[in-house]
Amino acid sequence: MPREYPPNPLVGLGAIVWKDGQVLMIQRGNPPRAGIWSLPGGAQHLGETVQAGIHREIAEETGVQIELLGLVEVIDSIQRDATGRVLYHYTIIDFAARWVGGEAVAGDDAAAVAWVDPADLHRLDLWDETIRVIEKSRAWLV
Repeated sequence: MPREYPPNPLVGLGAIVWKDGQVLMIQRGNPPRAGIWSLPGGAQHLGETVQAGIHREIAEETGVQIELLGLVEVIDSIQRDATGRVLYHYTIIDFAARWVGGEAVAGDDAAAVAWVDPADLHRLDLWDETIRVIEKSRAWLV
């Protein structure tokens, strides 16, 4: 299914990965939002469970292995073109996760990766929803 002007929404999978009080962020390498800092993740594959897809995406984009802690949020990301047609439509499923291994390196669709202190997230010019789910994910760290 095409990502631009899709006939149906696509399922996006993401994780808010925590390690030593810092959250794992990636700089997107491809559209939509190329060059923008975001949570790691990507599209679910046909026949793949949500959990398996999140593990795969995080490993492909960052080289990190994770333990999933729980569902944080489901978000609709809809971008329209100048005529009002839906250019991109993702239903994003974000889970809280804990780092369990691996060295964070940019891979697959990521241009860069970084462990970021939550107090410094404002420097990355993040989407408001990204900041909201990061804050909400803290409840899973208790």
